Amino acid sequence: MPESRFVYVIYIRAAPERIWEALTTPEINRKFWGGYSQQSSWKVGEVFRIEGPDGKTWDEGEVLAFDPPRRLAVTWIHLTDAQMKAEGASRMAFELEPQGGGATKLTVTHEIGVEGSKLIAAVSQGWPSLLSSLKSLIETGEPL
Repeated sequence: MPESRFVYVIYIRAAPERIWEALTTPEINRKFWGGYSQQSSWKVGEVFRIEGPDGKTWDEGEVLAFDPPRRLAVTWIHLTDAQMKAEGASRMAFELEPQGGGATKLTVTHEIGVEGSKLIAAVSQGWPSLLSSLKSLIETGEPL
């Protein structure tokens, strides 16, 4: 099946547990995600959503995997752009691997079974800046 995939790797000087907390805690998400946050109970099968600063749900899906502080995977449907919404559910995963010297390798994989996906084109622009902001927040105390 044709598909589109975006993979991004970043190294952050912090323990996986600290990065995990930032990825799964809405109050911390808002600091590095421009006011947006991930909302969920983080139980497999439960609802996952991205909420904007105004409380509007921009993306939603289901928690597929929750293995602290190693792996978080969700389905992801974008709701505000009709063309992206029509592509259906994508899959997104965070994978954290401890590295030497107190650093963690964070890999984000976002994929969908649609060749030339508009959603993957959009997230390929968003993830690098968002993850750089996360790295800055964790390492310096200030997001980008």
